[in-house]
Amino acid sequence: MSDTPRRSFLQKLIAAATISPRAAVSQPNDGASPEHADWLLNGSPYPARLIRPNNREIALTNGLVSRLFRLTPNAATVAFDDLINNRSLLRSVRPEATIKLNGIELSIGGLLGQPIHNYLLPEWLDSMKADPSAFHFIRAEEGRTKARFPWKKHTEWLTEDLPWPPPGVSLTLHFEASPKTAVADLLVRVHYELYDGIPLFSKWIEIDNRGSSSAILDSFRAEILAVFDETPLEQANASLNVLDPLQPLHVETDYAFGGYMRPNLDNPAVRWIYDPLYTTGINYYNLEKPALLECAPPLGPAIPLEPGTSWSSFRVFELLQDSSEQERRHLARRRMLRTIAPWSQENPIFMHARYAKPEVVRSLVDQCVETGFEMIILSFGSGFNIEDDSPGNLTAMKELAAYAQSKGIALGGYSLLASRGGKPEDQVIDVTTNRPGGAHFGPSPCLASPWGIDYFRKLRAFFAATGMNVFENDGSYPGDCCASTTHPGHRGYDDSQWRQWEIIRDFYRWCRGQGIYLTVPDWYFLNGSSKVAMGYTESNWSLPREYQEIIERQNIFDGTIEKTPSMGWMHVPLMQYQGGGAAATIEPLHEHLDHYERRLADLFGSGVQAAWRGERLYDTDETKAVVKRWVAFYKENRAILNSDVIHLRRPDGRNWDGLLHVNPHQKVCGLAVLHNPTAAELSCRVDFPLYYTGLKDQTVVTIGQDKPHTVKLTRDHHASIQIQIPARGHIPVKFST
Repeated sequence: MSDTPRRSFLQKLIAAATISPRAAVSQPNDGASPEHADWLLNGSPYPARLIRPNNREIALTNGLVSRLFRLTPNAATVAFDDLINNRSLLRSVRPEATIKLNGIELSIGGLLGQPIHNYLLPEWLDSMKADPSAFHFIRAEEGRTKARFPWKKHTEWLTEDLPWPPPGVSLTLHFEASPKTAVADLLVRVHYELYDGIPLFSKWIEIDNRGSSSAILDSFRAEILAVFDETPLEQANASLNVLDPLQPLHVETDYAFGGYMRPNLDNPAVRWIYDPLYTTGINYYNLEKPALLECAPPLGPAIPLEPGTSWSSFRVFELLQDSSEQERRHLARRRMLRTIAPWSQENPIFMHARYAKPEVVRSLVDQCVETGFEMIILSFGSGFNIEDDSPGNLTAMKELAAYAQSKGIALGGYSLLASRGGKPEDQVIDVTTNRPGGAHFGPSPCLASPWGIDYFRKLRAFFAATGMNVFENDGSYPGDCCASTTHPGHRGYDDSQWRQWEIIRDFYRWCRGQGIYLTVPDWYFLNGSSKVAMGYTESNWSLPREYQEIIERQNIFDGTIEKTPSMGWMHVPLMQYQGGGAAATIEPLHEHLDHYERRLADLFGSGVQAAWRGERLYDTDETKAVVKRWVAFYKENRAILNSDVIHLRRPDGRNWDGLLHVNPHQKVCGLAVLHNPTAAELSCRVDFPLYYTGLKDQTVVTIGQDKPHTVKLTRDHHASIQIQIPARGHIPVKFST
């Protein structure tokens, strides 16, 4: 018997098509065949395309992942295949989506009659039937990917030309309502996109009301996939929010909020749930195992579909996880975010100005120019008030913005949205008490209240009037639900979350189209934000400054698991932040220059930017020289430092620690800055895993200021190198082709 793995159903259909999945694929740059090219090193051999294996099926594939649709007797996903590992993910056919209209739930497509739900055999499909009450398929439309919203790039802060939209192909399946239902005048479009060079799908639905009467969209499910979760049962039962459950797909939506700044906690529309049809698992406990992916809002939207209008859902993004190895899984997720949120890779060097007085801001602009900084954010408590729309304030801010921009410095400021209280009639109303309360961050305004509507009007007017191009929106909308029936922007409780999300989504997308850089402490990357906190516990910055060093590097090490270096900010209290007094701060800067330099090395050596919060960046020429030296180091190595990260050793204060930046498309394809937190010089042998640099047999290594020398790699692409790191110091190690 042959030991060749049995090909999946979809692979057989593709092989039967006129073009095989890889026949038109060019050779990868490294000369390896496309069958063995690793997409994380080189995705070019894997362009997305649409094929028709026969007159009953249509498929999206890029040689990494494929999704096959049967089109008759109704349209449904009948295969979802991991082509990298030759495995089928789909075990059961479900509707492509569902919508609940006027209290009645209706399926969009789908097939009935599968005899068992552990696995799916192609020979079962011919005997499966359409649901007579479901929306039925009428036609398919092919196309290319389209931008979700405009992005005005800041190329000066990017180190690679990230395309927007990400290139790929699209497929739209059109459905009409069954004559057996009372919604015959509705048309549903289910959209799919597959991107080049990455095993990543996007999906969303649209509804057109072509009739003469309105309908209430009570709820919807934009995605329903019956796949088997590979997370161990005991882990799945303990918590669905484990750091990295072993589901075969990593799923995010742009309906993301919550204030936790974590993708698995801030994606309330993504649910891995128990499948009531899956009653025949390998043992009884499979009845309790999450094995069904559903993407649906937790509440509502409960909005009217008016005659002659169209409505669109949020976007679902599904990334195939091709390995159980943790670093690779997170490398793939970070690649996904580079692909679908490329503005998050803009990585300016910025500071938080403690005071917004014009003379202080102008002085800071001049210091930024002297040292190479690129942005100033007028901080909380600085006196900056973006809601002050008086002519005098707008004129003053316009003059400051013009001065900064004349020097090449971006300028903007901070505004708090949630947890700010407000008039009772504008606050979030608790559904249980019908009084103000129940918000995620304490007393908070409802975005759809008169105050909220006026707030966003003022923000747009401020940026238009002043020309500022940076906005830090603290306490962004975290998903609060509001029971008010008098707020003009929502009708009641059931539509309040959806309407508030639309308000914040539309504003952030508008900002991105205007070239306004956004930092938002929530997972709004897919709607235009560029940064969240890399690690965030405010009490850390009231600790004695020597403790802050290790914690800072721990936050960077941990934060870059889920984020690229550009996606997180750190914080450095040059002046007192909340408490801790002189022991917690760096001012006077020249008196603590050794510590200041270690903080500069921590941050610029990792590619992670910090909010340097104070009233100046230097106070002496010696201090200025140190700041300039580290800014120059970052800018000289910006391309590799903005690249992805391999985690070498987490800081613990007892031994060396560090990260390795990797990019197979750069001449300097690897860079690590190793830190020694101890009071004695460290002589240590460090093992560098260089697979993701693209290096194979050997590399040219440069340690600190030493002369470059050649090091041979092991068969598994590792280099073992003896390193000396000075006491309380650091040393860069570069790897080149």
